[in-house]
Parts: sequence; C-alpha cells; structure tokens
Amino acid sequence: MTGAEFRLCDVTLDCSFKTRDQRVEREQALAVVDLLETNTFMPVGHDGGPYRLKIATADGRLAFHIADDKRVHVVSHYLSLAPFRRLLKDYTRICESYYEAICRSGPERLQAIDMGRRGIHDEAAELLRERLSAKVDIDKDTARRLFTLIYALLARNVCHQISLN
Repeated sequence: MTGAEFRLCDVTLDCSFKTRDQRVEREQALAVVDLLETNTFMPVGHDGGPYRLKIATADGRLAFHIADDKRVHVVSHYLSLAPFRRLLKDYTRICESYYEAICRSGPERLQAIDMGRRGIHDEAAELLRERLSAKVDIDKDTARRLFTLIYALLARNVCHQISLN
C-alpha cells in the first residue's frame, strides 16, 4: 500500500446555505484546488482510499462525512465548534481588515495584517489536527486548507456566523 492511497480525491461543502461572498467563494475554490493537488488524509483503522470528504454542519457541530472513491460511506466524525469559536471570530475579523486594507492601505499594512492572518490560520489548523487526531491523521497543509473550507462553510451559514460573536 502506498501513501498516495491515503489522500482526498474529492472535497465538497454543504452548500444548502445561499449566502454568497465572492471573496469567501474564491478562498474556498483555491483551498479545494490546493487540497486536491497535495494532501495527506488517513482515517484511523481504514485500509486506504482515496477518499471523498463532505464537510457540513449538524446540530451546531462540524460534520466530516468520509466515503471512498466509489462513494461508499466509510465514517462520519462530528466536532464541536466551541474550541474553534474564538479562532473563527478572530480569523473573520482579520480577513475583513485585510479586505478593507486592500482598498485603503499600503503594502506594509497589508503585510502586517497577512502575517496576523497566517498566525491565526496556523493556530486553527493545529487545533483541527489535534481534534481530529484520534479519527483522521492529516498533515499541516491539509489542516490549513480544511480550516479555510470550514471558514467558508460557516461564513455561508448566517446562524453560525451570528453565534460566533
């Protein structure tokens, strides 16, 4: 068995929410492309993929629905949003600051904001790795991209967006 079998071949988000923000949509599209290009995704106790992942929300929790490449259900994992709330709130604020600074500020301000954004992104990715570690082994870059998708999912869901405040 090769390491290439422990990877994602498809990633989707629950798109039942109609709120659209072109900036978030662009981040989501880039994260999916990057994620499918390079990722490590190893569900504990499973023989190998590749895998299809659907990320959704259910009862105020994140839901990770994992299937094999033939769409046969492998497992679903649910994570509480509570440990991510502060990071999601901070990430949302810093992304808004970045978008505002693009129009008004010079490159130094953009670089400073981007450094802060990357720091929050790294912290959230590490938390995601920790929370999933007993269920799915992922590398740092995969965790970063998955966090971007979680952010995109929750940015669409007005109810969750409000509860982050």
